[in-house]
Amino acid sequence: MTYELFLGNRLYFSWSIAAYLMFEHFGLADQVALTVFQPQDEADVKRHLSGLSPARTLPTMRTPEGVIVSDSMAIAEELASRHPDIAFWPRDPAARAVARTLANEMHSSFGGLRGNWPVNLRHAYAPVTPPVEIAAELDRLEQIWSNAREVTGATGPWLCGDYCLADAIFAPMAARLAAYGFDTRSITKSYVAAHLADPAFRKWRADGLKLDPEMSKFELDLPQADWPV
Repeated sequence: MTYELFLGNRLYFSWSIAAYLMFEHFGLADQVALTVFQPQDEADVKRHLSGLSPARTLPTMRTPEGVIVSDSMAIAEELASRHPDIAFWPRDPAARAVARTLANEMHSSFGGLRGNWPVNLRHAYAPVTPPVEIAAELDRLEQIWSNAREVTGATGPWLCGDYCLADAIFAPMAARLAAYGFDTRSITKSYVAAHLADPAFRKWRADGLKLDPEMSKFELDLPQADWPV
């Protein structure tokens, strides 16, 4: 069984990070063939995906049967359905409900952070004071991450116990908070640090630094800093 996964530049395409981790973190790395595109804009994305109709966005997955699945949450749910032996979602019903709530809120919310502070794994920036609307989103992240750990009794680094799809979905946000120095709240800081230390995440970034070009459209005119370690 071989999946095909079509991704964007590893250093900037946020949802591509999540899709990659869904395979790398759950023992499916040997069942996926990766293609990494380097589109310059939305029109270029559509050009790259012209042979993968009806997909319009990255990441996109082609199943072993040839079915096109686009959107990171659709990929997540399809993998979980096809591999019930793998704990993509927590086995415990309460923890599973929390994890699904978290993943879907990330997928549908936080438009300020996602729209104004692009993921950048090439380098970080000198910490800035977040605007009021961004500070509100940072408070919300701290709230839901803290609540998840409290409700599920998580004692390790991840939100609902063992690493699950919610953590993969939040990996791009963790990278974003690290890049701009927004990881100042206590639970947020430890959770971001867990992602930065995660071997699968570090491999993704290392491959991007080695293989993928810089894209000026994602670079902000801010003082740069070393990537946090």
